[in-house]
Amino acid sequence: MGKSVFYVILIFSILFVSSGQSQSSEKIANQKIKELKKLIQALEKLNIEAFKEELAIATAEEFLKYANWDEKNIKENTEHFKQINIYKDSALVMAQKLPEFERNDIIKLLDETIEVAELLISGKIKRTPYVRPDWSQIVIDGNRLLYRNKPVFLHDYTWKPSTPKLSKYFGGLNNFLINPNQLKTKNGDLNSNVLQRLKEGSSNNAGFVFISHKDTPQWAEEVYGTELDKIMGKPFTSYDIDNPGARDMLSKLFKATVPYLADKKHTQLGYMLANEPRWANYSNGNKNVWFRADVSKYTLDKFETWLHKRHETIEKLNLLWETNMSDFNEVALQLPVDLSERGTAKWYDWTTFNQERVTEWFTFMKSEIRKYDPQAKAHLKVMPSIFTDNDPDSGVDWEALTELSEINGNDAASHYNTTKPNSSDWDDNYAWGWRELFMGYDFLKSIQPNQINFNSESHLLSGSHVRDLYMNPKYVRAAYWSAHILGLNATQTWFWPRRPDGSLRPNSEKGYAGSNNQQPRVTFELENTILDLNRFSEEITAFQQQRKPIRLYYSKTSASQNADYMNKTFGLYESLNFEGIPLGFATENIIKRIDNKEWEVILIYETQQVTIDELQALQYYLDNGGTIITDEISLKTDAYGASLPALDQSKGKLLVVSTLQEMKGRTLSLLQEKELLPAIEIIENDGESAKKCIWRVIENDKGNHVLSVVNVGKHDVTLNFRNRKTNRAIAFKELISDIPIKFGPVLKPYEVLFIEELKN
Repeated sequence: MGKSVFYVILIFSILFVSSGQSQSSEKIANQKIKELKKLIQALEKLNIEAFKEELAIATAEEFLKYANWDEKNIKENTEHFKQINIYKDSALVMAQKLPEFERNDIIKLLDETIEVAELLISGKIKRTPYVRPDWSQIVIDGNRLLYRNKPVFLHDYTWKPSTPKLSKYFGGLNNFLINPNQLKTKNGDLNSNVLQRLKEGSSNNAGFVFISHKDTPQWAEEVYGTELDKIMGKPFTSYDIDNPGARDMLSKLFKATVPYLADKKHTQLGYMLANEPRWANYSNGNKNVWFRADVSKYTLDKFETWLHKRHETIEKLNLLWETNMSDFNEVALQLPVDLSERGTAKWYDWTTFNQERVTEWFTFMKSEIRKYDPQAKAHLKVMPSIFTDNDPDSGVDWEALTELSEINGNDAASHYNTTKPNSSDWDDNYAWGWRELFMGYDFLKSIQPNQINFNSESHLLSGSHVRDLYMNPKYVRAAYWSAHILGLNATQTWFWPRRPDGSLRPNSEKGYAGSNNQQPRVTFELENTILDLNRFSEEITAFQQQRKPIRLYYSKTSASQNADYMNKTFGLYESLNFEGIPLGFATENIIKRIDNKEWEVILIYETQQVTIDELQALQYYLDNGGTIITDEISLKTDAYGASLPALDQSKGKLLVVSTLQEMKGRTLSLLQEKELLPAIEIIENDGESAKKCIWRVIENDKGNHVLSVVNVGKHDVTLNFRNRKTNRAIAFKELISDIPIKFGPVLKPYEVLFIEELKN
């Protein structure tokens, strides 16, 4: 037999076996769907709501369709897997195995759902009714979304098709996109199709307006000059925000569109002023800087004016910058600043100016929108990593932009893994990376505690460098549960690239392979988690509303000048985040804007440089009886290296410590003295290992304590609960299934424990 004939036979044999497997697994899945439908009937006869079981069937049916498409499109899926670093060498194998993985995952999902349904029917577990909000009847009440006067949480996906089935089970978010390219003429006339859609309106569901800055009109170059779109805020702003033409162009866009959008349901969740804004101009020697862009003469003129106002004379500027310029006009020759100059006066001036000009731009945008929609709510899809990872020079002042907003906008991420060649900074200690999510949301809640939190592009599942086809579905619950405990109200998860027939929409690119549209159980568990969050929305809201007695001090000055500043801040945050105490942040503006009685103590750690205004805000806090615990090296100089006066204890309390552990100890002792430590104490593994469970406790209307516990560690944890005052062990019941839990429960990695004290 010739080799060519042999290979043909081999290929047909593989295809035959694969076809047989697919028919077999699909048949098994369909049989289990029939079995589950019978169980749904049994549940309904017992007056037990079966929406979870319906969701499982809807997920199974959708993904069986996807698996069949994937089986016929191995080549296309191979190309997508090649774009993911961890799959590029096995892309063909991943694509070949994908259809059967999806079918087997569906079978697991159905088996797990059948098991729960049988337990419900037998009475071994119980289920309180689901709350499924009508998206057209949502009301915003301060920092809550309400449906029939009950708090609710909303979830949908970016790009998900609006079919009745998908909308019923996976979200009904409404949105409308506007961008400058929709302006047909220089007089501000709109594209006829866009105008028609504006006049017709869309659904009555809650939604938001997505303002895109990716394209400029064809006539813009003629009217505003060729430089308008040569200077960008990469990657999602394709024009120069300091060019006067930019303001004229946006003014025309808002005048043409906002009158049709005002008071409509698709503005209920606000106008999103920008998608992942970023204006990075710095250099890094010979290395590439992510989405770096040059600045225009308009920006340079602004910077020169800004410097002149701040430093008055070129002589003063030369002294600080260690330069020899003869005039402010020579400032352009000093740019871009290089990362090696971080910590210098030049670096500080540029990065501070860059943030101020960007904030000014968005202030202009909001004011223009408000001309036509006076009640407009604004927010921005800011990446919290800019704050938590201390991005060197993004132009984004997250605090200032959140103060500008009426909705706490973001696209927060957590990290199941990393596809980068190097290991992550969390992998040695934790099962998943929670730093950005926890610190980011605690910062948002500290700035604007009375506003809803809208994650308009959630990367809690996947991202550019986070992908695992075989993700543990328990992680999904851990991440989304944690996000809501921290204050999340509405989410649009990234992303749903499949069309209704399972094919891929254009521009799916690097986001698709190994993501949720190939993961039936992951997709199901996300919606299942939202269902449970809404069942217990009043308890979850109580967690969100908790007072934050400990405030970590954050200085924009130290963040700008010290590359390691947020790593040090995270070290302090991490040391306190496993004690069951809600954490928050304090800044100059938070001290000035927020009632200082909202916290007990401000901790200042590794914050060597602050402005005189920041220092004076801290002194004001002490003058009014506040308590500060600081280390020995903080608050020494301003941004330019000039010495600062020491804080005066005044009417408050000023404690100086030497180490992080001493700071933690003094802080916990202070709360203990004031009887502000949690009434419940959790002991992990008999206290023999480092703590790995993040937990919070509230008291419900019955006077019972309710605990939320998430194991973020890499190993099983045995938990013991005791009353802090009496030192006695406490009995609990698990709330999701309404069953008692044994003493010393074991929590596996990614698992969530949601329990109520058995007392009243």
